[in-house]
Amino acid sequence: MVQSTSWFLSLALAHFALAGSSSYIARSLQYHEARSSMPSGFTSLGPASPDQTLKLRFALSQTDPEGLISALYDVSDPASPNYGKHLSKVETERFVVPKPAAVNAVNAWLREHNISGTASSPAGDWISFQLPVSQANELFSANFNTFKDSRAGIDVVRTMAYALPPELQGHVDFVHPTVSFATPASGHKSVHVKRTLVDATKRDNVPAACVNGTTPTCLQYVYKIPATPAVHKDNQLGVTGRQGGIAGYSFLETFLETLRPDIDPSTNFTVIGIDGGSNNNSLPGVSEGNLDIQYTVGIATGVPVVYVFVGEQNQDGEYDGWLDEVNYLLAQENPPQVMTSSWGAYEESQYSQPVTERLCQAYAQLGARGVSLLVASLDEGVGCSPANITNFEATFPSNCPYVTSVGGTINYDPEEGWFASSGGFTNYFPTPDYQKSAVSAWLEKYGSQNAGRYNASGRGFPDISALASGYPIYEGFWFDEAGTSAASPVVASMLALVNDRLESAGKPPLGWLNPLLYSEKGIAALTDIVSGNSSITCTEDDQSPRGFDAVPGWDPVTGLGTPSFDKLLELAGL
Repeated sequence: MVQSTSWFLSLALAHFALAGSSSYIARSLQYHEARSSMPSGFTSLGPASPDQTLKLRFALSQTDPEGLISALYDVSDPASPNYGKHLSKVETERFVVPKPAAVNAVNAWLREHNISGTASSPAGDWISFQLPVSQANELFSANFNTFKDSRAGIDVVRTMAYALPPELQGHVDFVHPTVSFATPASGHKSVHVKRTLVDATKRDNVPAACVNGTTPTCLQYVYKIPATPAVHKDNQLGVTGRQGGIAGYSFLETFLETLRPDIDPSTNFTVIGIDGGSNNNSLPGVSEGNLDIQYTVGIATGVPVVYVFVGEQNQDGEYDGWLDEVNYLLAQENPPQVMTSSWGAYEESQYSQPVTERLCQAYAQLGARGVSLLVASLDEGVGCSPANITNFEATFPSNCPYVTSVGGTINYDPEEGWFASSGGFTNYFPTPDYQKSAVSAWLEKYGSQNAGRYNASGRGFPDISALASGYPIYEGFWFDEAGTSAASPVVASMLALVNDRLESAGKPPLGWLNPLLYSEKGIAALTDIVSGNSSITCTEDDQSPRGFDAVPGWDPVTGLGTPSFDKLLELAGL
């Protein structure tokens, strides 16, 4: 995204003046990206060492990115004659391979400056390279500084602005990491309540199946999920794992023995390590990983579960972990048909719009190939912007139109919106076509609530929801967890079981869900949640209106509502 306004250039020049940079040399460059301030939680430690090596990536201009999105809709819209005719790996890559002129320009530039570049994506639209800070400052008219992330306790090297050489303009979409300040990926904010499983307090109006909390038995009752094992071993369910998300094998065994005694307790999962990731059980288990694995293996009976564990090797910025994971999945001839991720970040505070758009487009590639990608909406309520608490801020990757964002509910009969369920509107993506009718209806009736604090023309999220509280987890002792990162694995497990039935019927997997969910039949197949709200406030003394309310129809707390297995089967044509 090239920016060439006088304001943008003034902003960049002001940055270099304030930084006292003597390396800046005005040249015939066009400033490409800039930010006006550091994100909250970061402080500048001064210029980075000139000799420090930077690991950068070029995002090359692609052949036909708009054609990819058209193809995605074509195979995902139930009204399309091509519905379900998902693309192959080769067919998808034809849209996103870099333009020949871009490849030639980048290779020539790398050779001219004696820099070695390597393709770092299946289609070759990402090129990785390394160079010292001094050379990067010169070539991109940048001023790379070291910044301290006080929350994560790490230092990162970034610039507040950079330019592209004339010979790369129009061929490189952006350079990364430069102006994006991503902190390590965060899962839900855990709600730990140490408890004795068999002594759970009974409450009024709690179904007998749920007296011990939101157990597999409870979820099977509430969402009519069958205990019948899946039969197709090529129908896989993928779970994203990250550092701090180790899942204990012995913990899973105890979990199954206690809460799914009908399943062989030795049932396990496969681990795929990316960027040095390893589900190292010599380290203590951490609730996020145990939650995700226990409630996929424990719900998606018989479905092979793959734990895609992303480490920190070769990363400079948490965005690289997201990118490396999706590129790994895109490189597979047969990636898992359903993926769930319980990790995320704030939208604008951490990622620039160009890098967000490119990653979202990679998710569109997976969708076109028949992968259902579910993500937890996170547990931030309306999302209070760290930079400006009067504005709400969307979460990533729920802001992407090509993923299915899962919010949270509480209680069993009826369900209500969970107070921490993240939801709202993105500033990066317009309202997608499939969602316009549902969102417009909400805006007309309820849009005045918190008006001015969100982008009413943006993609709304979540899309659907599920129970997000009272999940018993085992880590050597029992305790309860709460979070949309429990809801997303449960919905993903239901979809994986539906895909198993579809395969038995000789039909393709569900793939990208959103056009189906927002169709007339899709909306009718979901249970609308009409009470509860996202009541997290931005400060302790925030007297402004609370978050959003769960209301009839789509809302930015619970989306369209909650699914049930029987209705999903009917929606899938079974």
